[in-house]
Parts: sequence; structure tokens; C-alpha cells
Amino acid sequence: MSHTPSVLDNYPDYELTIGIEVHVQLMTATKIFCTCANEITKEPNKNICEICTGQPGVLPVLNKKVLDFAILAGLATNCSITRVNEFDRKHYFYPDLPKGYQITQAYKPICTKGHVPIRLEDGSIKKIRINRIHMEEDAGKNIHAASGESFVDLNRAGTPLLEIVTEPDMTSTYEAKAYLKALHSIVTYLNISSGNMEEGAFRADTNISVRKKGQKEYGTKCELKNINSFKFIGDAVEYEIERQIELLEQGGKIRQETRLWDTKDKKTFVMRTKEEAADYRYFNDPDLPVIHLDEPWIERMRVSMPELPEKKFERLMNQHNLSAYEAEILVNDRELADYYDTARKLSESKQIINWILRDLISYLNEHKITASQCSLTPQKLVELIQLLESGKINNHAAKEVFLIVAQTGAAPAQVVKEKGLEQIGSSDELEKIIKELVQKHPDEVAQYKAGKDKVFGFFVGLAMKQTQGKGNPKMIQELLKKHLG
Repeated sequence: MSHTPSVLDNYPDYELTIGIEVHVQLMTATKIFCTCANEITKEPNKNICEICTGQPGVLPVLNKKVLDFAILAGLATNCSITRVNEFDRKHYFYPDLPKGYQITQAYKPICTKGHVPIRLEDGSIKKIRINRIHMEEDAGKNIHAASGESFVDLNRAGTPLLEIVTEPDMTSTYEAKAYLKALHSIVTYLNISSGNMEEGAFRADTNISVRKKGQKEYGTKCELKNINSFKFIGDAVEYEIERQIELLEQGGKIRQETRLWDTKDKKTFVMRTKEEAADYRYFNDPDLPVIHLDEPWIERMRVSMPELPEKKFERLMNQHNLSAYEAEILVNDRELADYYDTARKLSESKQIINWILRDLISYLNEHKITASQCSLTPQKLVELIQLLESGKINNHAAKEVFLIVAQTGAAPAQVVKEKGLEQIGSSDELEKIIKELVQKHPDEVAQYKAGKDKVFGFFVGLAMKQTQGKGNPKMIQELLKKHLG
């Protein structure tokens, strides 16, 4: 049974508890309560109006698409959908919140009591319970200049968010990362969020506490806020485990606080302490009506759902005979999984998964593009594999064709023709080349006959060089065995 090493391994008397709150930025055309464009722009305060800037006397109007997306998220995470929904005001004063309150769902979240399955290292499934999913608006952004001045950009104010809150069910760094990856896959498969962590479309606040084994009450939790990659979250959790345990071992006390991760020094540092729960003076928002969700509405959302990651994982393993490793790599990238499915509809070749995992992913990473942006379409990959399997080109030529097609989008057969890459498959032509090589290297022939098998590779290399890489390797090896005796 595999086990990802953790700093917790060094402290067998302690156990870890993790709960996570994720803010998912929704990909609606407009903001949650106004008609301003919901888009990322570098121009400050471009997409703002009287509503999202909190001008007196304006009234918010809920974007119906936000409801649709929230229902989809709830169904995909096995939640109960609340039939009667209300919005509340969360009061706090900060420059990026001009109204002086945030519209959220404090008392009646749209989704409750769900779960997200994660796959543990031994292959078993653990259900991470979802406490709630609620709709809310995002705040603006404070910008602090080097001159000491501060500015406010309200483009982000009113961006629709879903906040997804787990129960404290995770007991290792591995589980926390597995949950976040699973949830990220779900929201991107549903196409309700870009999931771009660098742009803040998927922001995780990770609550961590440690306690001695057997201790009933949870330890004091610290919150790691807004870390923008799965790797950094894992690194930060590992650091925080060790920091908290060492502090307790020295007789110290954990303070409830929010901490940030320093990617350069690889340590967490205090952002703010939380001595008491903030009094946000929640109350029902009188400007927004009660929303009643009926069964037909929820059913419409249910039937519109795509195949979700866990189902896709099972299908790829059971129907396509992929390994868990292969299936997981595909499932973790929706575009890559779609690419594979499209290619498999055109061909059942086992080579498809090999070319995707070995060559395509490497090319995408190198050029920082996604599968859908690559000029080597699934159709063209299948054409390339068919040329290889039919014997028209060999592996060496196939790799050359792959790169040219990926860069230019040209048809594989056309590239083979223009570059003269067709494999020499004529036994007469290859036999003539092999005979000449054997005659020119009598010393190496004698070594081979004396039992030095490595010399065989020398002859294969010469033959491939003589044929400019176009010789059929299998035929070359058969002819060499014949003539070397």
C-alpha cells in the first residue's frame, strides 16, 4: 500500500483535522445583481455601475444563471437543494465593499449535507462531507502602491461566487489535496467556473488543527488563506502541522489566527488574529425576494449535467481498460479527457493513450497550451497512429510528424509525403543494405558470432542511419539475424 510521506509521520502521538472553505468564481456573462460584464480586465473600474458600487437608492436583481450554476454544483456534490432561498446582509466596513455589507446566504444556503468522494492511496473511497454551499457576491480589490497610496478597483465587486464549506473530515495533507482536486474537477466539468487559481477563480481557505490522539475536543484551528496552487497548499499544510505540533511540544498555545503562505521562504506568517468571532450583524436582505425552486427547475439542471469526473474515471478503467494511473491523469484535465474520448471514438488503438500521456502532455506543458488549443487534433493523432500501425512510417518518423503537425496543423499523410518519411518496407531493398553492412564490418561480425550480443545494436544503428531512419526496424532486425548467422 503506497503512502505519501508527511511530517505527521514524525509525530505518531498527534492527529490532524482539516476543513476547507472554497470560493468558486462563476462564469456568468454578467455579475450577480447587475448587468455589468463579469470578466477579468486590467483596466480599473471598467465594469461597474450604480448597483455594484453601492450607490444610494438602487435595487439588486438576482442573475438567474447564478441559481442554475448553484443547483448544478449542489447536484454534483450530492447535496440536498433548498427549495426556499433567501439572501442576507453581512456587515463589515472595508474600502473594497462600498455598500458596507456583502450580500450572502447566512441562514438558508441553497445546498446542504452533501459529499465529495475522494480516492485514497490504497484505492478505497472516502466521502468528504459538504456542510453547505451558498451564493454570494465578491468584494472589490484594494491596490497598495509603492508610493504609500491606496486605490480601490471595483471591477470584481458583484462577481458571483459559490462558497463551498466542508465538515472537518480530512486527516492528512494527501486528503486535503485530493479533495481540492476533486472539487476543482467537478466545477470545471460542469463548466460553471474556469477554476483558474492564479486569477482567483478557485480560492481555498484551509482550516488546520492538531491534537493528541484520544483527545475529544478539536485543537485550536488556524486558517491558511487564499493559496493559489495545489502544491503550495500541500506545502503550507505540511509546514503548519509541524509549526503547531512543535509549539505544543514546547508547552506553548496555538492562537486562532489567519495565516498566509510565503512561497519564497516556504513558511506561513500571521495575517490577523481571531480572538473572537466577528459580529457581522447578519439580517435578511429586504431588497431581494424569497426564491422558490420547484422540482421541474431542479430536474432541468439534473438532465443537463455532463459526465462527472468519478463516473468518467470508472468508465475509462472498466470500458477502456486503462490503469488507475492513466485514468486519473485524464480525469484531472477535462480537456485532455475530452481529447481522449474523441480519439477513441475514431479508433480503438491502444497507442492513443500512450501518445497522449507521453508526447501530447509533454508538448502542451512545454508550449503552455491546453489540449483544445493544440493544432494536433484528436482526428490528426488517430491519422498519425494509423500511418504508424500500417507500417507506412516507423516510430522515429512518427515523432517527427507529431511535432510538425502539432506546430502547423498540417495533415499527417501530407507531412509524410512532403518530408519523404515513408518507411522502407521492401525486403529486397533492406536485404541489399544489410548484406553490404555485414560485408564491410567483418571484425564486428566475428565479435557477434563470438557471443558479444551488444554488437547487434551496432548493426541496427548502422542500418537505420543508412536508411536515414526510414527502415522498418522489425524487418531490419530479422534480416540481421539471418545474415549475421
